[in-house]
Amino acid sequence: MADTPEQTEKRRGPEPPDLAEKGGSKAGVPQRSNNRLFMQLLVFGACQDARPLAHALEASGITGVLYEDVNDPYGVGLLTVTQDPNEFVDRLRRLLNVEPFASLEQKHEYTMLGRTYSIGYEPDLDETLLNRPRRTVLTKDWRWAVWYPLRRSGKFANLSEQEQRVILSEHGTIGMAFGAGDYAHDIRLACHGLDKHDNDFVVGLIGPELFPLSAVVQTMRKTQQTSLYLERLGPFFVGRAVWQSAL
Repeated sequence: MADTPEQTEKRRGPEPPDLAEKGGSKAGVPQRSNNRLFMQLLVFGACQDARPLAHALEASGITGVLYEDVNDPYGVGLLTVTQDPNEFVDRLRRLLNVEPFASLEQKHEYTMLGRTYSIGYEPDLDETLLNRPRRTVLTKDWRWAVWYPLRRSGKFANLSEQEQRVILSEHGTIGMAFGAGDYAHDIRLACHGLDKHDNDFVVGLIGPELFPLSAVVQTMRKTQQTSLYLERLGPFFVGRAVWQSAL
């Protein structure tokens, strides 16, 4: 005797999750994408001259930025950008295990790894996930950067979607205002399961001058998200680009 549709449905296992990034409709069609950028920041000490590192990076063809650490006269930070996370192991690892990188001392507390993501209503999904983040870190006139991880408190997750959206819009408004004046441009990366301290996000603030980046953080201290719903923020890496790959 053949099974009824109800019996077949009961035996069926759970459906696999839809992992595609989603944006707003474009020409009446909802946007979907499985393309995203991964960004990793590694910070090192014991570097007296960053120029050999820049030459090695230029020859490697790796996409990224080399920063000189403002708070350590012997410190540098290396941001690597790729759509394929295998590149961190297949190409970057080999580069870092030979000179001039091999003799540097890594500062593990500053290691950050995250991925671009969508919220669900972006008008141009490729711009959000790929083009804008890459352009932001590689624009030659925007050499200053502040990078930091953060973790939200569990209370935020228990809020309704509408309450979360209102709270997040505060940060969005601040970011757009600073960006409109070319003072600061932000990058938001999700790092769930990618961070040894169990942080949720990595944030990059990029711009032509340092002061506005500090002013962004100061302004955001007053928002609900920062004042009420953040469990942890930092450590902060502050640097100025000495080398950037081509756009």
